[in-house]
Amino acid sequence: MKYEQLAKDIIFNVGGKENVYSIVHCITRLRFKLKDESKANTEVLKNMDGVVTVMQSGGQYQVVIGNHVPDVYKAVLEVSGLQAQTPVDEEEKQKASFIDIISSIFTPVLGVLAATGMIKGFNALFIAMGWLESTSGTYQILNAIGDSLFYFFPIFLGYTAIKKFGGSPFIGMAIGGSLVYPTLSGLTAGEPLYTLFAGTMFESPIHITFLGIPVILMSYASSVIPIILAAYFASVVEKRLRKIIPDVVKAFLVPMFTLLIVVPLTFIIIGPISTWAGSLLGQGTLFIYNLSPIIAGIFVGGLWQVLVIFGLHWGLVPIAINNITTMGQDPILATTMAASFAQIGAVLAVYLKTKQQKLKTLSIPAFISGIFGVTEPAIYGVTLPLKKPFIISCIGAAIGGGIIGAAGTQLYMVGGMGVFSVPSFISPADGITFGLWGALISFVAAFGLAFIFTYLFGMGKGKSEATNSAQNEAAAARATAVATEEIASPLKGEVKILSEIKDEAFASGALGDGVAIEPTEGKLVAPASGIVTALFPTNHAIGIKTDQGAEILIHIGMDTVRLGGKHFSSHTSQGARVEKGQLLIEFDIKQIKAEGLPVTTPIVVTNYKDFNLQKTSEKQMNFGDQLFQLI
Repeated sequence: MKYEQLAKDIIFNVGGKENVYSIVHCITRLRFKLKDESKANTEVLKNMDGVVTVMQSGGQYQVVIGNHVPDVYKAVLEVSGLQAQTPVDEEEKQKASFIDIISSIFTPVLGVLAATGMIKGFNALFIAMGWLESTSGTYQILNAIGDSLFYFFPIFLGYTAIKKFGGSPFIGMAIGGSLVYPTLSGLTAGEPLYTLFAGTMFESPIHITFLGIPVILMSYASSVIPIILAAYFASVVEKRLRKIIPDVVKAFLVPMFTLLIVVPLTFIIIGPISTWAGSLLGQGTLFIYNLSPIIAGIFVGGLWQVLVIFGLHWGLVPIAINNITTMGQDPILATTMAASFAQIGAVLAVYLKTKQQKLKTLSIPAFISGIFGVTEPAIYGVTLPLKKPFIISCIGAAIGGGIIGAAGTQLYMVGGMGVFSVPSFISPADGITFGLWGALISFVAAFGLAFIFTYLFGMGKGKSEATNSAQNEAAAARATAVATEEIASPLKGEVKILSEIKDEAFASGALGDGVAIEPTEGKLVAPASGIVTALFPTNHAIGIKTDQGAEILIHIGMDTVRLGGKHFSSHTSQGARVEKGQLLIEFDIKQIKAEGLPVTTPIVVTNYKDFNLQKTSEKQMNFGDQLFQLI
């Protein structure tokens, strides 16, 4: 449990496990669905060691961790007792956005999808280079590994999709298995009984019927849209059946009737309509792309990293998979592949140009991650805070995307990212084509342009550089003057040692160093003059940055966020200036205790490492008594 403490701190600062509907993770992020995002302490999370940043987008509360997010995710589940994906209730389902649904369905299989795609790509490379024959046993076994997930994709998506919609995962798998059942697939080889919609784009031969109803047999191997729609319909049917079937036979009758209803309807209605819709979607994206592949490449490539920041890139993933399924290739996602190389070009320039040791330290792992296509550490840790390098990287990615569009480069499979994306550009049928060379040229161009322009123009006036420089000067000035600041007690009551309180996040010192006070009067006053940097909407916690630079966090009571602001009233606001001794918050001690919650209040200096913090030795505090001395 290397990340046990980090996991506890994350759960605490998203409002506790009671505030979590569900949690999944992607390559770099913990993706929470929270009941109330206002209960999350975003600023504390952003400044926490082990957390890169926090994003709120697409109905998700995203805590960006980095490459080791699977380990942190496992630790979060262990310490919180949460399930990997809790069922969604009706209220939560209404809140779910398209992006959230897509990411939740595809994220669990993304790693295996990339792995099998790379194996298939390398197999195509071995054939193109003459290292293997398509009749060899080695090729056949590697091809089976590469095709394993994609061919049976409906089974895997049946599991993740119905789980997202709140149904039983194995029912979803059974529906997906029905769609790729080999015997049904083989029935299309014979003469049809008759043809439906003859003479139209929907012309379909009929080989079998179900209870006299014609069934249009289509190939659902590798398909996406039919199983997702079928899984949603199955989740609705299952919930209705659970309400009317007696508990004693519910375990087997609910799945039996769900399958008997959903599978035939999928073959008769849902499957054909969604397959036609998928074909139209593929043709539509191809039509837009063909209007000008260069402009499409510049536009999609340039915006890709912006979409990644907000998690909106998931909107393109099912389109790409659908295109590969219906047309055997995808030109849209291909135009984004130069973006990671533009990022690492900018990061390398920052590493060579900056004089800040912390920025240099961040740049090394960000560069290494970016080589393999994981760009979040580079974006959030290096280029975005400096602004100009991020903008330059987007320009480099746009130029790279334009080159890919001009070369007519296609993705033939969903494989790895970064350098591992190269095999995905090799056609299983035609081998190495000019599209592959176009991709390689775009990678070099995006990297080179981002590196050169960042090195020449992207540094020197960045916000992070200027801020850090000012902080360094301020720290030097404090060291020279040996300035001292006195922090007064904001409460009246008994002083307690921080490590003894019943809250791991504060007791461990993860949120800062300080003390706790058991208040005897329900008033909280300003411990020093400064600015209110954070005030929870529930008024149970407040953050203040003093005039001398100390950052103080005060949390009234334990788990009092659950009260939703009840029994608290504020006399200030976030961003307001306050003077030492000014009344900030009033709270009803008696009523809070009646709710079963303690009022023990941690008072911590979150940036205590910038100071020599000396705590009071007194056991009783009155308003205004000296609590800390910061040197």
